[in-house]
Amino acid sequence: MKNLTSFDLIAFVLVVIGGINWGTIALFDLDLVRLLFGDMTPLSRIVYGLVGLSAVYLLFSALTATDSVNTRVHNNNNRTSVNG
Repeated sequence: MKNLTSFDLIAFVLVVIGGINWGTIALFDLDLVRLLFGDMTPLSRIVYGLVGLSAVYLLFSALTATDSVNTRVHNNNNRTSVNG
């Protein structure tokens, strides 16, 4: 597993906050970001933007981690078959 940097951890926390916010919207029709920071104020837009950017960052981070694992597995399989 990849070691998490502080940037990874911040992105993870922001995505969890966004998920909880979406859950409260679905279950209780309550937007916590709007409740705390106002309806589309500059601060609430920043929060929404950071949550969205964090999700994109984690998606690309997960995809590149998967690619590097697949590459290592593929390279190890080639070494084993050659050395036999």
